[in-house]
Amino acid sequence: MPVTQFSASDPYAYLNGFGSYHESEAVGGALPLGQNSPQKPAYGLYVEKLSGTAFTAPRHENQQTWLYRILPAAAHGNFQALDADSYHTQMTSEKENLQYIPNQLRWNPFDLDESVDWVHGLHLVAGAGDPTMKSGLGILLYAAGRDMGNEAFYSADGDFLIVPQHGVLDIQTELGKLLVQPNEICVIPRGIRYRVSLPSGPVKGYICELYQGHFQLPELGPMGSNGLANARDFQAPVAAFVDDEQPSEYTIISKFNNALFSARQDHTPFDVVAWHGNYYPYKYDLGRFNTIGSISFDHPDPSIFTVLTGPSDHPGTAIADFVIFPPRWLVAEGTFRPPWYHRNVMSEFMGLIAGNYDAKVGGGFQPAGASLHNIMSAHGPDANAHERASNVELRPQKVGTGSMAFMFESSLMIGVSEWGLKTCQKVQENYNEESWRPLKRSFKNPET
Repeated sequence: MPVTQFSASDPYAYLNGFGSYHESEAVGGALPLGQNSPQKPAYGLYVEKLSGTAFTAPRHENQQTWLYRILPAAAHGNFQALDADSYHTQMTSEKENLQYIPNQLRWNPFDLDESVDWVHGLHLVAGAGDPTMKSGLGILLYAAGRDMGNEAFYSADGDFLIVPQHGVLDIQTELGKLLVQPNEICVIPRGIRYRVSLPSGPVKGYICELYQGHFQLPELGPMGSNGLANARDFQAPVAAFVDDEQPSEYTIISKFNNALFSARQDHTPFDVVAWHGNYYPYKYDLGRFNTIGSISFDHPDPSIFTVLTGPSDHPGTAIADFVIFPPRWLVAEGTFRPPWYHRNVMSEFMGLIAGNYDAKVGGGFQPAGASLHNIMSAHGPDANAHERASNVELRPQKVGTGSMAFMFESSLMIGVSEWGLKTCQKVQENYNEESWRPLKRSFKNPET
């Protein structure tokens, strides 16, 4: 594709296409022609390769980006472990104390926290696996009210899939800027450094951190070549850099095995003048999702709403699927239209960005709240939703208007952190009692 040159009047310009090779330069001529690592790059820049996969990964899986920057990322002091008491996350101890329980769980809306920045506003609520073995996932919540300072954060553990629920994130990455708001998502791949500012005040939302592999578009199979999330609708930032000729102190914060480390350097980390490759941060507007559904009878599996998937080594089985339930038409005839009651080999962590989820009508599942139905834990519509759906006139119906629910679905058994179970004080103690115990017996035995 043609080289994109950065315009100072448009810091949020984007390149389109998921998984595509992109190239972008903030200064004309900064990208070399004909080779990746010339002996003397233009303008005295340094060459740095950022690899998201092993060098020898198959061509269709290989992800890498070449950076042309003022100083290489290695130019910093030693990393030092941050005292767990000095930040709110305490993710290491939380990971080691995950509790695996079969109970259905639901949380009331999580609070804003105006006293902390992005890094200090991360909380591990649930997860499975081990980032040191590149296996599994973590589910985090974020709540922040302050801009990061002269800092850059990155996770060595996995890719951050960020789902804003409230407020706008201005994300300055090494490769350019992303402006992300509710009803959009953004993915920051493992290792990419970034800084978060809050142009519209406090923020909160959800994160799925994928420890193994990377998120990708799901296969469409018999559906054909179109539908769900289209590659063209994903956006990557164009190159933008800061040129601080005078030394200024920055802090690099690393999430490494769910612990935080910091290092000092005397220059900005946001000095990439040009880049090319297929390993970069990106964002997606959930409103562009092309919903597919049944036009005859029966309720299809929720997999038809998959936006991104983090596959396991077993085909068709995901470490993490990101699934949404957007506004859509229901037209199936003779059908119980909400999700049926089910027990699943997959764990389901649900969140609500806005509005009301059509399978939960009692008000217990609210925006900024969440629920977890672990492997083989029975769940489905609450009693009121079942009663209404069983008796409603079945005509074409638009559901979900003004609403957006989502699900992090995983083949792994999900453990819940001490923060998620107790510290946050958001667990609904009577979730099961209020949702399913009121279901009434209506069986009539024809033989009696």
